[in-house]
Amino acid sequence: MSEARVLVIIKVYPDDVSIDLGELAKRIENALPEGYQIVRKATEPIAFGLNALKLYILIPEETEGGTAKLEEILSKVEGVGEYEIEAVHRVAQY
Repeated sequence: MSEARVLVIIKVYPDDVSIDLGELAKRIENALPEGYQIVRKATEPIAFGLNALKLYILIPEETEGGTAKLEEILSKVEGVGEYEIEAVHRVAQY
């Protein structure tokens, strides 16, 4: 049986409307430590041409501080303006 993981659904708002969300997702993915994995990406229209990047990220269940480490990583990625944790779910498998 595989170990349980935590699925974090997070909405990332770019700091500028001209930012390529695909490129922003790559930057975020490259900043993630071992054991963290983006399993799904989507674009969500917000308003006036601004789109948000919706990410589904698996993190190890035993991550100390819950989503704090993920939030710290996101805040340091170039192009990330704001982010919002939408949901956190424990999953046995994904």
